[in-house]
Amino acid sequence: MAHQQNASSSGQSSQKDDPRPMRISARKEKRTSSTSGTSHIMVLRRRSSNAVVVEPQTVAESPAPAGEVFGSAATPSLDGSSCRYALRRRRSLQQKDEEGCCASSLAATADDALMEPSKKRLKLDSPGEARNNGAARQSLGYWLPSSDGSCFVDTVPDEILLKVFSFLLEGDLGHCASVSNRFYRISNDVGVWKALYQSVFEYTTPLYHMVTAKFEFREPPRWKECPNAWKESFKQLRHGVHVRPRRNKLYEGQKGRNLVHFDRLETALRFLETRQDKEKLIFLHAGHFYPEPLVIDSAVQIVGAAPGPHVQRKIIIEQSTETTLSFVDGANGAYIGYCSVKFNPDKNSTVPHQLHYAIQVTENATPVIDHCSITSTSIVGAAVCVKKQTANPKMKHCSICDCENVGIYITDSAQGIYEDCEIARNNLAGVWVKNFANPVFRRCHIHHGRDVGVFTFEHGMGYFDRCNIHDNRISGIEVKNHANPTVARCEVHHGLTGGIYVHEKGRGQFVDNRIYSNAFAGIWITSHSDPTIRKNEIYTGQQGGVYIFGEGRGLIESNNIYGNALAGIQIRTGSDPIVRLNKIHSGLHGGVYVHEKGKGLIEENEVYGNTLAGIWVTTGSSPILRRNRIHSGKQVGVYFYDNGHGLLEDNDIFNHLYSGVQIRTGSNPKIVRNKIWGGQNGGVLVYNGGLGVLEDNEIFDNAMAGVWIKTDSHPVLRRNKIYDGRDGGVCIFNKGKGLLEENDIYRNAQAGVLISTESNPTLRRNRIFEGRAAGVEITNGASATLDGNMIFHNNFGGLCMATDVKPTLRDNKIYDNRNAVDRAVSKGQCLFKISSCTSFPMHDFYRCVTCNTTDRNAICINCIKVCHSGHDVEFVRHDRCVLFLMQKGITETVTRKSGNPNLDSPTRTPSFEMNLDYDFEINPIPDFETNSDQAKFHSQPTPKSIPILTLISRPRNFEYTDFEINPVLEQPYSVPDIDICSN
Repeated sequence: MAHQQNASSSGQSSQKDDPRPMRISARKEKRTSSTSGTSHIMVLRRRSSNAVVVEPQTVAESPAPAGEVFGSAATPSLDGSSCRYALRRRRSLQQKDEEGCCASSLAATADDALMEPSKKRLKLDSPGEARNNGAARQSLGYWLPSSDGSCFVDTVPDEILLKVFSFLLEGDLGHCASVSNRFYRISNDVGVWKALYQSVFEYTTPLYHMVTAKFEFREPPRWKECPNAWKESFKQLRHGVHVRPRRNKLYEGQKGRNLVHFDRLETALRFLETRQDKEKLIFLHAGHFYPEPLVIDSAVQIVGAAPGPHVQRKIIIEQSTETTLSFVDGANGAYIGYCSVKFNPDKNSTVPHQLHYAIQVTENATPVIDHCSITSTSIVGAAVCVKKQTANPKMKHCSICDCENVGIYITDSAQGIYEDCEIARNNLAGVWVKNFANPVFRRCHIHHGRDVGVFTFEHGMGYFDRCNIHDNRISGIEVKNHANPTVARCEVHHGLTGGIYVHEKGRGQFVDNRIYSNAFAGIWITSHSDPTIRKNEIYTGQQGGVYIFGEGRGLIESNNIYGNALAGIQIRTGSDPIVRLNKIHSGLHGGVYVHEKGKGLIEENEVYGNTLAGIWVTTGSSPILRRNRIHSGKQVGVYFYDNGHGLLEDNDIFNHLYSGVQIRTGSNPKIVRNKIWGGQNGGVLVYNGGLGVLEDNEIFDNAMAGVWIKTDSHPVLRRNKIYDGRDGGVCIFNKGKGLLEENDIYRNAQAGVLISTESNPTLRRNRIFEGRAAGVEITNGASATLDGNMIFHNNFGGLCMATDVKPTLRDNKIYDNRNAVDRAVSKGQCLFKISSCTSFPMHDFYRCVTCNTTDRNAICINCIKVCHSGHDVEFVRHDRCVLFLMQKGITETVTRKSGNPNLDSPTRTPSFEMNLDYDFEINPIPDFETNSDQAKFHSQPTPKSIPILTLISRPRNFEYTDFEINPVLEQPYSVPDIDICSN
């Protein structure tokens, strides 16, 4: 101690005598740099005790004192007080190493100087140190804080600091950030934190986690107002426990890091049960885990951690004996995500597994299951089971595929939200919903199942929104046993046996869906089921659009049904749906087909552009068709046949290639207040024993007769307006009957009422007027009862009767008819001049004995006077000469030539070959050019019960009648060719 005091006093006196500060030097051992080969000598200098220490000024780059930045050491002084020492680097001499290379002038670092032990004791009274102190201060001045506040570290490049910081852990980086602004900037470098983040969590994209049970991978540009997404994600996830086998050294035992690590998932779960102060979060790293059956009863969050885009494929949790993962009472806010959960029992085991699942959610559990791949190889049960009333999971972005059983099974009033999931290739139904369960499925992809896509039954419910359901072996959706789901904005397509199947008192609401390209019907409704089908697109089915049978019901409203191979809507076997406000069009078959005692209210629909009939009613069916627009069909508008009945009320039926309405074979509909126009084969055709009541209809502007009645048919026409037809008003022939009562028949191109070929109708209190031909014509063995009719203002006369026709006439008023035929005859005109393209008007006709003409050649009185003057003629009959065609392949000719008459070549005589024994009629419209030199009609035989004609080539506006439909095949026969030639 005395020696120390003497040394101290000696030092003080020496400092007083010599103005230069005392310098105590200690030579360090030589250290050779491995890179530069340069020797460095470090000198330890003691500051004068009375020297003034200059504190550096605070600058923007160095908010902390320089001594704190670099860590200057404190050494005990001789008098027991602490003396501060500073390190300086002595300018070393350039030396050559042993190999002769130039030595570097770089010195060792200050950290090395601090760590190396001193090789030389300090001599406090060394006069040399005191003498050389001033020179040393000058040579090492850049180590001292300068007066302007600059620091030597400021000259170190950022690249070197980044390299240094890349070896630091997250805690050290946090401390460095508080040193200076520059350190703050460099310690927050994105690259440094990305490398650190990926070494800990393995993710290639930062994971966003701001609230409990919500994790989302976000690319760094999507992190709003966050310049370093990797650091922010590390901060959000820092409380997590890591399960990563054999990697404990990475997470534990390091200063600057406070992370928890386990090798087993069960151990991590038990640890979190004891930790209540922090978030319960587990990061399960890549690997195949076989834990004990996991039962979650708290808000534990398990997140898979692995590199790459498909994280869940690299983390597999598997069980083979019991349910792999169960969420039970208390698991509110629990979470599992980015994992694969599998139940894989031993197939040779005798233990049943119908109650074992990959994931099970029970009462009072509301977990979140996110981005998981879930599968089960058990042949019974399901991959996911959700049961009990308060079970309410949220499952999103999951894959439930390739299961040997059901995909998701929801029962016992359970609920849940299932979003953006893929449910595919399961052996049984993709989704089962039963027993009052009511889940919500949004944007799920349910496809290629080996059974049904979605099966709701036994009072199951559910809401299915914007799901894509396709390519399932049975139907896309099946509803059964009082189930009542809601399916909205989904696509149901390419089902191998149909789109939607509702049966056994099933219900449900199907709204705004697209149902298309299914192998059978788009929607099946049967066995007392009563669903609501609204605002759907149902199209391009390989069979029908909507098929209702087996006493099915339902509301089919505001749908667009088109392009189906069979009927757009088919109703049969006692079914009674409501079909309204739909568009049913462009079908390859008919529009609406009601048969086998089908019923239904069909109202306010638009049915158009179908290949066959717009609406078919047959085999004892009796629907109500009200306020529909049925138009532009390629055959009949509404077709009643084989005892088809029903009410046709307030409809618009127009522009069909055949007739607007056909009634045949015992059918007896009531047709009330309809508008029927634009039919190319007439307005209404009643034939083959057809019945029906037609009341208060408007039948107009049809290419042929407004109403046809033939072949033992017996309809009732009451209070109809039949007008502006391009042929006759009402044509009755081939033993047709019927009651025509209180009708207005006017402005038709041919006879207002034509009665022919043994027909016998009753006309009562009708008004027949302003026809361009006769009012009523009775011909060819027909009869009639005319009672109280008014017949007036017709061109060819009021009532025209052929020879031997004896109708019953009572109280008829026939007046003011123009009798154009008599006027033409009186003027010497041939009746050919005023005839229509179908017939001569009714008058006296003769045959020429001199020319050897037959009864089938018509010669009018003026032809006798002009063309056959002086010939022997005889009276044939008073009749209308109609151009008829047989079915037996004969050729009918119309000739007109000039020259002298002879037996072989009749000249100057309009000669018409007539056949009054016909089965069907070719009826050209009035503007046929009969003055052509020759017109030939060639007919080939067709089956007698099905007289159908197709026009091959024709003159201007040539039309045909009697288009019928095969009652067996329910589509047209192939038809013979009819050639029309003119020279």
